[in-house]
Amino acid sequence: MTPWHLQRLAALDFESSDKDPETARIVSCALILVGGGITTDTRAWLVNPGIAQEPGAIAVHKLTDEHLAEHGQPAEQAIGEIAKSVAEVVVSGTPLVGHNLGSYDLNLLDREIRRHLGDTLEGVCREPISRVIDTMVCDKHAAPYRRRVSEKQGPYQMRTTAETYGLEWVEEQAHGAEYDALQSARAAYRIGAIAHTRPEDRPEWVQRLRNRRGPYDRFNDLAFVDVEELHRRQIGWAREDAASYQAWLRNAEKAGDKHDPDAVIDGTWPLRPIPAGGES
Repeated sequence: MTPWHLQRLAALDFESSDKDPETARIVSCALILVGGGITTDTRAWLVNPGIAQEPGAIAVHKLTDEHLAEHGQPAEQAIGEIAKSVAEVVVSGTPLVGHNLGSYDLNLLDREIRRHLGDTLEGVCREPISRVIDTMVCDKHAAPYRRRVSEKQGPYQMRTTAETYGLEWVEEQAHGAEYDALQSARAAYRIGAIAHTRPEDRPEWVQRLRNRRGPYDRFNDLAFVDVEELHRRQIGWAREDAASYQAWLRNAEKAGDKHDPDAVIDGTWPLRPIPAGGES
């Protein structure tokens, strides 16, 4: 069996109009088939969402409403093409890879498909989404309890994960869908390479890792499993991480000014049900 990180992977990333996948609109997308000893194949879309974006979103990806209105495809057309391309990847058995893919991007795409095509992501694919490699979920499990790099740079955002695994990060190119998609595929490869290296030969920083469950090297959990099993494991890891964060938020002593006694963090991964109140 070819290790999962050496297989052909389909890197997927979106830039969007806001941070909430329930209300956000896609403004750009990259779907990049990479690895497996085959030439890289890149598809990219620029989308006119037809609504005003949140200023914070524009500050990140630099795609203004005016630029999208002039150069972007109409949303319904673009979503149709993106959905078809993703479905082809899923049906072919090629794993989808991305950073925070299960908690954000796939849910964003599912909501856009519902909104514009009257279907669901799994409906378009005509099968369950069962081969996802989410580098955020894998990184959090393998190297837990990492501290923030700075006030602005979180412990598991794409840049931090990339730099942790020795990838160069060019901020001027970041937050574009193509750049971020490729970086997630590269990070997946680095994570997989460490997992499939003998524990005693893994990088020194990995050997120094200690978690609250003892000295067990969690990279072992990512080694010598097929993609479907890795997907199933990520379901559990995402659920555990959400439960831990929820407990932290409800603890006044630990959470401080972020304390919320009624906090509810949904750990469903990679596709979450439509929240109460219906679609937007």
